[in-house]
Amino acid sequence: MKQLESIVPQLRAMFPALARRMPNGAPVTFFDGPAGTQVPQMVIDAISDYLVRCNANRHGCFLTADETEECFAKAHRLYADFMGVDDPDEIVFGQNMTSLTFQMSRALSQTWQPGDEIILTRLDHDANVSPWVLAARDRGVTVRWVPFRAQDWQLDLQVLQSHLSGRTRLVACGAASNATGGINPIPEIVSMAHSVGALAYVDAVHLGPHRQINAKVWDADFVVCSAYKFFGPHVGILWGRRELLERVPAYKVRPASNSIPDKWMTGTQNHEGICGAAACVEYLAGIGRTISETTLVDTKKDLATAFRHIEMYESQLTRQFLDGLSALDEFELVGLGRKHLTQPEYQDRRVSTFAIRHRKKTSQQLATALGQRGIFAWHGNYYALELSEQLGYEPEGMLRIGFVHYNTPDEVARLLEELRRMGGA
Repeated sequence: MKQLESIVPQLRAMFPALARRMPNGAPVTFFDGPAGTQVPQMVIDAISDYLVRCNANRHGCFLTADETEECFAKAHRLYADFMGVDDPDEIVFGQNMTSLTFQMSRALSQTWQPGDEIILTRLDHDANVSPWVLAARDRGVTVRWVPFRAQDWQLDLQVLQSHLSGRTRLVACGAASNATGGINPIPEIVSMAHSVGALAYVDAVHLGPHRQINAKVWDADFVVCSAYKFFGPHVGILWGRRELLERVPAYKVRPASNSIPDKWMTGTQNHEGICGAAACVEYLAGIGRTISETTLVDTKKDLATAFRHIEMYESQLTRQFLDGLSALDEFELVGLGRKHLTQPEYQDRRVSTFAIRHRKKTSQQLATALGQRGIFAWHGNYYALELSEQLGYEPEGMLRIGFVHYNTPDEVARLLEELRRMGGA
């Protein structure tokens, strides 16, 4: 069996964007993955092939409409595997995770009554906050908040426990923070929600490129993610329990199907994007087959192999970065650091996403200076608004750096050297 680091050059060659250069000839390094990764050529080809070969609307009595149906059926099967579930009809495609969550919050809130309560967290992306806050406002429902612990950036589950009651209708939580990179204990949180009869809605957008999503193991009620965060196009994906998707009324036009998943896929979908989204699952599964040195296709098994090795490889990059950052006194890390990761309770509790701050320079100044050197990273709050506000970091926010499996140790070393140079300047 191969190790991922041995095939990284082979994988990088599949991403046309990674060959890009700055106008002065300097290489471009993409550390902006948390806002959207680059895509392999096979995803680009899948999008192009659909538009060239079988561009048509669904339910027609002709060849290209039939081919579109085949594309959709394949995408539903692949994303059932990607989400760790068995029923392709439980997979819903949409514009993006935000739109899907607004849609679902509007539908679920019709079952709430004044005096009911929902629970949100201060660590979440606002796409898993505002849709629920607005729905609660419209229905006269109380919002309870779970803070994070200042000492380790982890959610305070004791506060969550204290908020749970027979009035709780929903607990919405992120699988991983898109700012700190911290991983939340989703099975435990879901179990807590279910103990009082509440639904559990999990935002797995930021976990998607780094760890395997497993909605069945988590026992969640809804899980959402976005393909553009794990090497695909801008398409959102929602998984929901069949019983809920069938029972909850959807806001839709009258001619639309009453059967799932079409009941929730409002309007004409992004057909070419869905084909591309399917191809990015095939790309990830292909990593697993390459590592296993097999040609046999078993998508669930292949994905498990791929993500196991992605986690190991990205953990190496994480240790390299955190070791280097610890020597740069001008910077502070917002999230689990090197000292935390040596402690058993924090093992496997972060992905390779880092929010840092300079003692004097703003995040925009840092991002601009890095960008001029061909190192692309994000600044601001990246919609983790609750976190940034709680820390008093608005409006400057933080510099966010993210590694995925196409990044290399040499790129991390280059980043650390640039941070060192600008640290005291």
